[in-house]
Amino acid sequence: MATPRGEFTSRFGFLMAASGSAVGLGNIWGFPTNAASNGGAAFLFAYLILAFALAYPALMAELIIGRHARANAVTALQSISRGRKSKILALAVGFAGIVTVSFILSFYAIVSGWMIAHFFDPLARLAGLDALAQWLTEDAVVRNSLFVIIFMLLTVYIISAGVKDGIEKWASRLMPSLIVILILLILYVLTLPGAMEGMRAYLVPDFSRIADPALLVDAMGQAFFSLSLGVGTMLVYGSYISKRENLPVVGSLVALLDVGIAVMAGMLIIPAMYVAQSNGVEIYDASGGLIAGPGLIVSVLPSLFNSMGSVGILVAIAFFLLMTIASLTSSISMLEVPVAYSVEHHGVDRPKAAIILGAVVTVISLIIVFNFDPLFDLVVTYTTEISQPLLGFAFCIFVAWIWSRNEVLEEIRQGSPNVDAGIFWRVWPFYMKFICPLAILVVYFQ
Repeated sequence: MATPRGEFTSRFGFLMAASGSAVGLGNIWGFPTNAASNGGAAFLFAYLILAFALAYPALMAELIIGRHARANAVTALQSISRGRKSKILALAVGFAGIVTVSFILSFYAIVSGWMIAHFFDPLARLAGLDALAQWLTEDAVVRNSLFVIIFMLLTVYIISAGVKDGIEKWASRLMPSLIVILILLILYVLTLPGAMEGMRAYLVPDFSRIADPALLVDAMGQAFFSLSLGVGTMLVYGSYISKRENLPVVGSLVALLDVGIAVMAGMLIIPAMYVAQSNGVEIYDASGGLIAGPGLIVSVLPSLFNSMGSVGILVAIAFFLLMTIASLTSSISMLEVPVAYSVEHHGVDRPKAAIILGAVVTVISLIIVFNFDPLFDLVVTYTTEISQPLLGFAFCIFVAWIWSRNEVLEEIRQGSPNVDAGIFWRVWPFYMKFICPLAILVVYFQ
């Protein structure tokens, strides 16, 4: 059978790994522009409420299932299933999660490769290698392919080392670095002309929009999906948590870290966009909305850095290092999902599993690179807008309707003996049974 399972050796290590999984590129470019386009602080207000009212309960579901089963997503879901039909459903949901997260990683690796290329761009300019710098910032198949391979090699290297010496070790180094770089960049950008206008757009509320259904749906979607839910990443990380840990507490800390970093990212990106506008850079698209997504990161902000002279080179290095770290802490959690299944269910050595599965994802990424226009948006849509919400819905059904309520309580009690006397147990089961599935369906059909 499989080799002995690893375990996070400290709460800090788990928090860094889990928050790293949740904090990805989407948090840094998606959340800020989503907020600025939806009433500023009104969106933040709705997001903060929904993050803890809806996303936190769903996060807890994955952590509880994972720690109870101490196994990969397929085995874990089957272990809490009661009959033949639910076990078949568990097999289908578990495999769908593995396939979905693998395809998410395949397009994520492409965008992450862009971040690495843009990190090397200012270094090349410092070294006087202008031709290389120009090549690094051109959207070319060769460049994209090379940096996909580099990014996946980094991901495979970390996963190959295991839970303690790979995931925990590197997450404990990368996440504090990310937070420090983020804070330093915020402090610097806020000193620039135009930054305060951006901060007002981000933080001054327009409460006339708080009841806007579109705002609420956007906030709900951002809250749920920013925590990396629905594809088994948090379930697998939960399976590496010590039985001594208080799950409601560590789950709330992960949610707080994710929300806090997302809010801080807004304090960097939106002021930076308005600084760019004051320097003559276009920050609105053809429809009049703020430019978001990859276009923001590889077009608007590099134009800003280029307008800042020699200081801009240093800021660009720091910013794209931040983006590379954010992408790497997420990618290792994604690759861990299929690797954990291969190691535990098929007895494959971890390094071998990481190399084989990393190679498969790399090949898929390269196919997308060579057929970018027809495939990229298609893969993004089917994984994040169709598959992921349905998988999140399925996890809610398993923990609230299929798994025995008494077994759920007993698992939580292992690290929190009096949990049934607190507010968590009074509220959480009801939320998981009725509110979360309904909320996910609302987001899905919108």
